[in-house]
Amino acid sequence: MFARTAARFAVRPATASIKARTFATASRATASAASRHMAMATAGVVTASALSYAYLQKPVAADSKPIAGVKGTFSERTFIAIKPDGVQRGLVGKIIQRFEERGYKLVGLKAIAPSKEMAEKHYDDLKERPFFAGLVKYISSGTPVVAMVWEGKDVIKQGRRMLGATDPLASEPGTIRGDYCISVGRNIIHGSDSFEAAEKEIGLWFGKAGELIDWTPSNVEWVQADN
Repeated sequence: MFARTAARFAVRPATASIKARTFATASRATASAASRHMAMATAGVVTASALSYAYLQKPVAADSKPIAGVKGTFSERTFIAIKPDGVQRGLVGKIIQRFEERGYKLVGLKAIAPSKEMAEKHYDDLKERPFFAGLVKYISSGTPVVAMVWEGKDVIKQGRRMLGATDPLASEPGTIRGDYCISVGRNIIHGSDSFEAAEKEIGLWFGKAGELIDWTPSNVEWVQADN
């Protein structure tokens, strides 16, 4: 009888000890899980905050050069625009091909239907001319203008030579206007006529951050090297 009673008392502490250890282990597991959930929640808040911050910031411009590059160098830039008649006639690809084949680099391209106000700003230097109103109406007619920025050595002067004379009938064969136009009022293309004009026009048409892309063609050594 005494032996059985002692045995019962001996078992109870052992059982109590096992229960205590089990409880402690469960408590640690619960605390660990809670800690993991807290860490994940914190990471989630940090990530969400970082994403929100990145989203709310203004885009960083990919272009690190002056807007018209540096005059007289391989970074010089010009503004070229294919006018509504050139777009309507399906000449966009042929015109781009000429600049690419010459070796110039395309750093900005967009199709845009300019407003009357934008057209007036672009042709501000012609506002005293009798044809100004008709020119603005034509450019802002709703047919897109394909605006481009090309980069390369002497690109402003050479771009104008590639376009040809303002009057297509005075343009040499082989120029864009000499090959595709016969009327001054429908001479399909515009190009900056000076470095100052390039700065103004590129700023007007590509003035937002990130609209111009600074990149390096794979064939640059085969185009630009002077040996």
